[in-house]
Amino acid sequence: MREYLLVLLIAAGVTYLVTPVVRRVAERLGAMAPVRDRDVHAIPTPRGGGVAMFIGFLAALVVAEAMPFLTRAFEGSDERRALIAGAALICLLGLADDRWGMDALTKFAGQVVAAGIMVTQGGLQLLWLPVPRYGLLVLDEQWGVLLTVLLIVGTVNAVNFIDGLDGLAAGIVGIASIAFFAYSYRLTVVYGFDRSQVPTLLTAVLAGTCLGFLPHNFSPARVFMGDSGSMLIGLLLATATVTLTGRFDPIDVNNRDLVPALLPLLLPLAVLAVPLVDLVLAVVRRTRAGRSPFSPDKEHLHHRLLMLGHSHPRAVLIMYFWSALIAFGAVSLTIVDAPLVLLMVSAALAVAALISVNLGRLRSARRH
Repeated sequence: MREYLLVLLIAAGVTYLVTPVVRRVAERLGAMAPVRDRDVHAIPTPRGGGVAMFIGFLAALVVAEAMPFLTRAFEGSDERRALIAGAALICLLGLADDRWGMDALTKFAGQVVAAGIMVTQGGLQLLWLPVPRYGLLVLDEQWGVLLTVLLIVGTVNAVNFIDGLDGLAAGIVGIASIAFFAYSYRLTVVYGFDRSQVPTLLTAVLAGTCLGFLPHNFSPARVFMGDSGSMLIGLLLATATVTLTGRFDPIDVNNRDLVPALLPLLLPLAVLAVPLVDLVLAVVRRTRAGRSPFSPDKEHLHHRLLMLGHSHPRAVLIMYFWSALIAFGAVSLTIVDAPLVLLMVSAALAVAALISVNLGRLRSARRH
């Protein structure tokens, strides 16, 4: 555990220290986010903070490689090299979009290439899927590659989509990473796996990267992570999902409860449930209005929280609360043996979340 804490602190410290340098470079190069009708920031803000996050990520991996305990995580595989190559490519792709702009199709193609490199060069792919009541669905190579690429690209775009308020994406992915780390580490203890595992290491590094960037990015943000950051942390979150499912022995899972094997696939979806629903609603809303699904508007969930009377920081904290409730609630399903108690606590927290959402409306009504 101490080794994981160290790499988390290295990732956080390096990201925190490098971010101001990246911000100044972005200002000189003109990589600035202009103020648009749908945006909530009031002044042009430098972006490209994903470069600092990538440097923090690399620094933590270098330190982990020098530690006898953690170096075993990548031993005997090309996963480390493929992971760095895919992360570098997705970060460069996002950086180009931050500086010059890029059409959606080109960006999507780049995401597929980055995911493809990780799958083909490092063997990072889903080998089987746990299916309730039916056991395991073993995937052939073609389906395994296809589903893995779809999972990575889908998670990359989901994280990119929620990057609409200061600190929102970094906070939510940080929460997801901590929940994922707790779940992955617990599995190594309960099932007797080697405690030096890629998903555990990766989620510790990802949590540190997000925590190190957040002080610079929370409202009022001094720098944005941009697509270089949002796509990077989305790719790392998806990679943790893929590598964790690959750590299970299919024969062992067949003889045990499927929940431990199924949860790694559901946890990212659970954490990103709110923005994913918002994405679907946005597509339906724009299509019904006769507009392109990609046309911007100011009717997203975070815009609605602001219209309810919440301040920018409070709206972000509310979405943090929702994400933590879902993420740690899902992880608790594998820990707590009293589902009724867990359900009652979750219901109480959900009620508290609903009350917090409407506080802004009550305050606004009092003023009038």
